[in-house]
Amino acid sequence: MDRENFKSRIGFILVSAGCAIGIGNVWKFPYVTGANGGGIFVLFYLLFLIIMGLPILTMEFAVGRASGKSAVLGYKALEPKGSKWHIHGWFALAGCIILMMYYTTVSGWMLAYFVKFLAGSFRGIQTEAVDSVFVDMLANPMEMGLFMTVTVLSGFLICSLGLQKGLERVTKVMMCGLLGLILVLAGHSLMLPGAAEGVRFYLLPDAGRAAEQGLGKVITAAMNQSFFTLSLGVGAMEIFGSYMGKEKSLAGEAAWICVLDTFIALASGLVIFPACFSYGVETNSGPALIFMTLPRVFVNMAGGRLWGTLFFLFMTFASFSTVIAVFENLLANCIDNFGWDRKKSVLICCSFILIASIPCVLGYNLWSDVHLIGGRDVLDSEDFIVSNLLLPLGSLVFLLFCVTKWGWGFDNYLKEANTGEGLKMSPLWKNYFRFVLPLLILVILVQGLQ
Repeated sequence: MDRENFKSRIGFILVSAGCAIGIGNVWKFPYVTGANGGGIFVLFYLLFLIIMGLPILTMEFAVGRASGKSAVLGYKALEPKGSKWHIHGWFALAGCIILMMYYTTVSGWMLAYFVKFLAGSFRGIQTEAVDSVFVDMLANPMEMGLFMTVTVLSGFLICSLGLQKGLERVTKVMMCGLLGLILVLAGHSLMLPGAAEGVRFYLLPDAGRAAEQGLGKVITAAMNQSFFTLSLGVGAMEIFGSYMGKEKSLAGEAAWICVLDTFIALASGLVIFPACFSYGVETNSGPALIFMTLPRVFVNMAGGRLWGTLFFLFMTFASFSTVIAVFENLLANCIDNFGWDRKKSVLICCSFILIASIPCVLGYNLWSDVHLIGGRDVLDSEDFIVSNLLLPLGSLVFLLFCVTKWGWGFDNYLKEANTGEGLKMSPLWKNYFRFVLPLLILVILVQGLQ
């Protein structure tokens, strides 16, 4: 069976960026930036993105493009005879499955709020009653289950059309819509009274706030954010490398993806902070920022129904672009490893993900007493496995595979990474990749286990 490739370079960049750009960009990056001294944090974030995130992204792409296969067979094609690197491919696949077991529910929340604002459900509601909308939704397994199901079915329907006609075509439209929406939303927020104070809080370096946190904490927070923002370590990017042509170098393409990912993250803060400061609303972390704080702002804002609708359409695009990209990874793994055609893969994967997503839906209501890893609820436990274990460990495996003599080897990686026109990786990075970068990833892993 011939492997389908991306129709265009822009399609590859937008699909890969769509996989990287997710909910964490929009609520986590602005909050963490504000809490860690604003501009100082942003500078460290950009530094670590260049010296950590970008190199490992090129490694996932290199394994994919050199092999033309998904993770398991990709490792098998490149690993030294008799070695077992391909075992990590199965862990990467498990990571993508576990990610979708809760991400589909969270994406469903975004869709639900888009529908609520579009339908005018928040019209006339008292500010103090806004929080109860989210609480009531979590308590209703039927409502959450409905929007999760719509997300899963829509995602696999798009992927069933194939790489070019489904994933690439739809993601191009969504990403263009996402970029347009963020510009409109940021422009509107910046015109609100008091917006300048929010921008200052967000972007101006503040040594005092950084000192309050401690410079070490600011640096490690920036390292964490730059590392996790690209969804590295579970083969989600490797699969898109397997669909690439050889015309462009990997560092150049990875740089474009980092630029898009960072632009959305930075612009999200320009939507959130000016609006919160303008309406005197506390900025805080996690789902509360998106589902409680911002709806309070929209309720009090002139034309709030429109701006709320546009914001949650943006959030739906951001989360759904990740969903369909990871679904494509699951399908490619089934097609490669089990020899199924795309139709059979869609039917089996869709059915499995629908069932596997149910515990997360029930974790806030019927199973609210269930506490798993370290007392965490279902969603947080699933997220802990992916974010704190599989992403950093997986990235470490990809790194060691590409730079050590026991794996594919640095020279083979460098040749693949530098094939094509564009930004090249220097051989001078070799010792940094072999000795320093593994230690930085271990720091992130140890932090995540605390």
